[in-house]
Amino acid sequence: MAGALQTRGGMRCLYLYNRSGVCLHYHVWLRTHTTLSPQQDQKLMFGLLFSLKSFTSKMDPTSVHKGNLGVPQFAGQGCSFHSFSTNTYKLSLMETPSGIKLVLVTDPKMGDLRSALKYIYNNIYVEYVVKNPLYIPGQPFRCQLFNSALDEYAKTIQ
Repeated sequence: MAGALQTRGGMRCLYLYNRSGVCLHYHVWLRTHTTLSPQQDQKLMFGLLFSLKSFTSKMDPTSVHKGNLGVPQFAGQGCSFHSFSTNTYKLSLMETPSGIKLVLVTDPKMGDLRSALKYIYNNIYVEYVVKNPLYIPGQPFRCQLFNSALDEYAKTIQ
């Protein structure tokens, strides 16, 4: 969390999930209130994502087959959301075709972060984690190079 004190801007935290809902990585830049354990927080966040994806698919006006509310969907199926804001934070989501979910929590004034999420996935996650020969795909990881690159990139986002 050394980066938490150095990072300027609106970055708060990043969650990285696999398709099964396992949190592969959790990175914090700024978090003023912590009421849950990290494991509870990660489970609640994934539950929120699951519910929002199910809800947006059910409400999709362009789809004839809407499926049942709460039934899991594959990556890319149905209507999806990219972000939502409250008065205290903004949540941005990117889901890859392989089912990896990147969730970025930021200041609510931040703009569209889809390109930032793509950059984090392509240039940081893939480079420092996926290409690491010691990494077991789908398993949680700790990687100082990943964290350092993430901290450096977070400084450039305003």
